Amino acid sequence: MPSGYYNIKAQRIKDFLEFLNTNYNGSLNRMFKKDLCALREELLKVRGIGHETADSILLYAGNKGIFVVDAYTKRIFSRHGFIAKDSSYTQIQNLFLKNLSKDVRLFNEYHALLVELGKNICKAKKPLCNKCPIRRIKNA
Repeated sequence: MPSGYYNIKAQRIKDFLEFLNTNYNGSLNRMFKKDLCALREELLKVRGIGHETADSILLYAGNKGIFVVDAYTKRIFSRHGFIAKDSSYTQIQNLFLKNLSKDVRLFNEYHALLVELGKNICKAKKPLCNKCPIRRIKNA
């Protein structure tokens, strides 16, 4: 039932706002002054906020140096053999954190490029492997 989805999303937003108001007096600036790791742990305790959502909040809203892993990232890197299909979020994220400079702009751009690649070339069904730029890099 579609309305259930919207009700759940609305409740999750309310849960986050309650967290923000209770812990940071409603101030995003105050929240983002907190240490990255400590804030990430707090966000993960909010009902409805998982790893990807917490990291998206931290990277995109807070300009914190954390890499966001999503389904596109997992699909692309598992198809090319860089990770196992059953790799955890943390394992995939650590691959990026260990191999890229810890730079917010780089993480933002890299993730955006992976989203584009996943949506347009490395599709879940009928991927366009012959057009994949990673294929050329991997075989070089």
